[in-house]
Amino acid sequence: MSLIDDKNALAFEFGRLCSEAGLAIMEIYNSDFTARDKDDASPVTDADEIAEKIILVGLEQLLPGIPVLAEESFSAGFRPDIGSTFVLVDPVDGTKEFINKNGEFTVNIALIENRAPTAGCVYAPARERIYIGGTSAWAGALKAGEAIIADQLAPISTRVRPADGLTGVMSRSHADADTLAFADAAGVTERISAGSSLKFCLIAEGLADVYPRFGPTREWDTGAGHAVLNAAGGAVLLPDGAAFLYAKTETEFLNGAFVAWAVRP
Repeated sequence: MSLIDDKNALAFEFGRLCSEAGLAIMEIYNSDFTARDKDDASPVTDADEIAEKIILVGLEQLLPGIPVLAEESFSAGFRPDIGSTFVLVDPVDGTKEFINKNGEFTVNIALIENRAPTAGCVYAPARERIYIGGTSAWAGALKAGEAIIADQLAPISTRVRPADGLTGVMSRSHADADTLAFADAAGVTERISAGSSLKFCLIAEGLADVYPRFGPTREWDTGAGHAVLNAAGGAVLLPDGAAFLYAKTETEFLNGAFVAWAVRP
């Protein structure tokens, strides 16, 4: 079986690259770094750029010839011909969290096949926690730069719908009126805030039930968390329940509204 066909093995390899990139990220995180604005006014640091280079080199060795859509390369004008199979990379998801030093940023890598995520890794190096998703999902402690030992990670899965109301996880910096209204209508009685792809992961490990997002995101923001959540038994759908798809070249990979669920509604 080739690596791309063994989704669990591939997801762990993504984790290895995330850990390697995380070491470089944490060196900058713990230094007196400065942030810059990109052309779209979003922030970027040396950590984003250095981590992406590490990941791109590793992916070319892991999956030679497979196109990679990566945030900083995209911002620099690179538009790969992605086809039906490609990799999404966000080297630092939650750059604002990185700049604010609250630890809620992640390294994201995901494989997309036929417009759906099939393997992914979300790694929070400042929190020393990693999430792996292929055909099954795992999570556990991992220091930046350390090797992943599968036996030291625990299987994770979403929880059944609570009878006494849902726990909704919201973006720390992007919870708008539409998002809050959807949460109320869905039966959310408790709200918790989190940054970056950690919102998907909280649902994947059974700590929350729903994550509505009506503000704009890009595919590299969601692919890895979506993969982990799928592997843990959850789903990411459009607000009307239709499939949430990738390879949206017509919008330059801009996502519309979506809802991540522990249990399909």
